[in-house]
Amino acid sequence: MRANQATKVMTAEAAISQFLKDGDCLAIGGFVTNRRPYGLVREVIRQKKRDLYLEGGPSGGDMDMLIGAGCVSIMIVSYIANSGYTQVCRRFRDALENNKILFDDYSLDVHTIAYHGAALGFSYVPVKNMLGTDLVEKWGISEEERKKHPKLPPKKFVVQEDPFNPGSQLCCVPTPKIDVALVHAQKACPDGTFRIEGPGFQDLDIAMAAKHTIVSCDQLLSDEEMHRHPELNTCTGLCVDAVVHQPFGAHPSQCFGVHDYDGLFFVDYDKVSRTQESFDAFLEEYVYGCPTHEEYLNKLGAARLLNLRVREGVGYVPGLKRR
Repeated sequence: MRANQATKVMTAEAAISQFLKDGDCLAIGGFVTNRRPYGLVREVIRQKKRDLYLEGGPSGGDMDMLIGAGCVSIMIVSYIANSGYTQVCRRFRDALENNKILFDDYSLDVHTIAYHGAALGFSYVPVKNMLGTDLVEKWGISEEERKKHPKLPPKKFVVQEDPFNPGSQLCCVPTPKIDVALVHAQKACPDGTFRIEGPGFQDLDIAMAAKHTIVSCDQLLSDEEMHRHPELNTCTGLCVDAVVHQPFGAHPSQCFGVHDYDGLFFVDYDKVSRTQESFDAFLEEYVYGCPTHEEYLNKLGAARLLNLRVREGVGYVPGLKRR
């Protein structure tokens, strides 16, 4: 059931505490280093949620942080990196190589189709994209192992004949059963309506598919102002349970029209995420040592954040030091 309240504005602490439970299937919006809901993810880590089943197509350092913090037991993604800085996220790689998490993957396009199918209420989607590739022949999570985890479908997919084209095969991919979706948007209002400016990626689909959706935003507008131009809005408040006002909530990733990505932060993260010991120290400094998003922003400093503000008419920060 969706939250039934006049205003859905909440703190990150309250939203994560109320809607995300240990063992949930968590889907995260954005794309690699673009509009990732880092502010909400840091709160998930602070609350030490455990045994999460992560869903994400093209994923980034926020998911890597969840893995390093011990929040994740199962992960289904098609790609995870801080592109240009870490080509394969380091805590993810360590967890995979040392059997700390279960992992399986699909192609980027199949993930997108599966999320759309989930938004439409389908239990599976038929695709051809993976046929003839190793993604069909090699399973990261075996059928036997899947039986132990109720949130996982019993099979990675089923290949069967196309009922409308005899002799042609289809790959039937199960859609994820998402408990909670985390999305960052440029604008939202108290009734839950949100507006993503620029590329939307899979965010609308996971917001619609999830049992509960939490949206962080750079700007919190009034309901009246938000609905003045409904054609610009991405998603109705009917699909949203909580709105969290978090300026720079996507930092260190970029947010179209608002701020550029923080390359120097990614450089540092690439270094500290190489070992669990240095990563734990990073969490102490930037997550546990900053109990709120406001304290995290204060730690970064006003000058650093202002330097990330995009130049109007350009969409990025010319000359920004990125390494």
